[in-house]
Formats: sequence, C-alpha cells, structure tokens
Amino acid sequence: MKKIARILSITTVTLSCFGGLSGAVAASEYPSKPINMIVGYSAGGGTDVMARTIASHLETYLGEDASVVVRNSPGAGGQIGFTKVAAADPDGYTLGTMNLPAALALTYDREADYDAKSFTWLASFVSDPNTLVVPANSEITSVETLISTARENPGMLTVGLSGLGGNDHFAAIQFAQAANIELNPVPFSGAAMARTSIMGGHVAMGTMAFSQTVGFEEDLRVLAVFADERLAQAPDVPTAKELGFDVEMGSFRGLVAPADLPDDIRETLMSALLKLAEDADFLAAMKKQGSPVQFTPSADYEALAKAQDEAAKHIWEETPWK
Repeated sequence: MKKIARILSITTVTLSCFGGLSGAVAASEYPSKPINMIVGYSAGGGTDVMARTIASHLETYLGEDASVVVRNSPGAGGQIGFTKVAAADPDGYTLGTMNLPAALALTYDREADYDAKSFTWLASFVSDPNTLVVPANSEITSVETLISTARENPGMLTVGLSGLGGNDHFAAIQFAQAANIELNPVPFSGAAMARTSIMGGHVAMGTMAFSQTVGFEEDLRVLAVFADERLAQAPDVPTAKELGFDVEMGSFRGLVAPADLPDDIRETLMSALLKLAEDADFLAAMKKQGSPVQFTPSADYEALAKAQDEAAKHIWEETPWK
C-alpha cells in the first residue's frame, strides 16, 4: 500500500508539473487563433476606421501569425457591441472598441447589461475634442458673437448634435452653462447628418468633434476647441479655456476587453499596444484620417473612464435627456 501511495504521489506531482508547463506554454503562444475586435457601430464611421487602423498595425506586434478581425455589431447607439464585449469570455480573443462618454452614458438612460466595471481597460488612442462650429458663411465669427446672439435670442439659437447622451450633447450643455446662455438642441442620427445641417445653415451652430470638421474647412468655421490645449492640427483655434470658459469635452476612443482578463494576456496585449503607440506608420495613418492620437494606457485609461462616467451621471441627474 505504501508503494502504491508513493506511485500515486509521484504521478500527481508529475501531472501537476506538466499542467503548469502546459499553462505556461499556452500563455506564451497567445494568440494562437484570430482575435475578434468588436465595433458597436457601422463600417465606415470614425470608430470603425480607428479599429481597422489599429487592427492592421497591431498584428505585427502580436506575433508573426497573429490575426485581428474587426467585426461590426451596430445598433442601439453602440450598446449591442459594448454588451457583446462585456459578456465575452476574458480569454484575450475578444476585444472591443470603447467610446467615452457615450458608452457609459447609455447605462443611465436605459437598461444596460454592463457598466464601467464590466471591462478591462487596455488603452485609449484617440482624444477627439469637441468644438464650437458654425457655417463658414455665418455672421457669427467668434465665440463672443455667438454668446451675444444667444443672449439676444434666448432659446432660439439652434445647435446641431449627432445625438443625445453623447459628447456633442454634453459639450453643448457644459458650454451653455459656462457662458450663461440658453441653446436649442437639435439631435440628428449621427455626426454626418448633423454636419450637413450645420453646413447648410439649417441649424445655427454645432458642437461636433474636431475630426468631423477635417476636410470641411471651406464649409465650416471652427470658433473654439474644448481641449486642455490648442491642437497641432488647428494651432490658430483657441481653446474654450483660453476664452474664459472652463469646458473640456470630447470623444475618447480606445480598446477594452472583458473584465478579469488574465494578467499574462493583459501584459502581452499592453506590450503590443505600447509599441503600436510609437509606430510611425500607424501614427501617420491616424493623422491622415483626422484622429488626434493621445495614447492613454491601462490604469490612466480606467481613471478616465471613471471620470467620464461621473460626468455622464451628473448631467443625467441635472438635465436628463430622455
């Protein structure tokens, strides 16, 4: 019996060693199959373009045979895609794009199966600040003129928005409060429709993200940007803070994974993402599409998410949009 017990003990230790070795090998081989990157919006939009640009360059830093496949799951303002990522297995083979503050704002105006704690926050790549913009032929030529016009016509100055409950909407609310004016919000089904209405003079102004103005310089006049400093792409446009209005709002786009992603897989992904953030070809591609790159890794990205969540919660409590 002692001999049998000894054999069983040796066998258990041996299997345990092989099991540990197997786990180490599995971790070292990640990724061993295609990684799906879920985008909660339709193909061709800003988030989709960012995702495809990241995916094509990220493969290089994940290994020779790595494959990152972008999968669009549009609907419900991105909620379908965000929910799919939150519900996926945390094995590193499902990643997702994340849009702040919109994704977390959705959890306040409707039932949602995710919140800020449902994700592993990997990295934010795009900080796309909102702007104050008017048609190029508008008689409004400055922020001062805009404010005086709004005060002369309380509640009559229309502001085109890509939708309610997102960064455009929040930017308009925050600016109106800071400037002590009343604006008349006009939501559209997406940034493209809002931009067309602004350019056509159907609404007096907009608070669209800066990237949405790129390529339309002849049709739009950008009066100010809601960033902490002037943009390299538009050095002559002042920040709202420079003009005395403490407003900072934008669209922050990045990558997340389901919560509880294993540390070894997270480290592999972060190592690749850090290298990607310094890739000259990647940065050039992002610049060409009008996406202002501001790389914010892991812990700082999670802190940003929490701050944006609090901002959305506050606005919902003060001025609910539904």
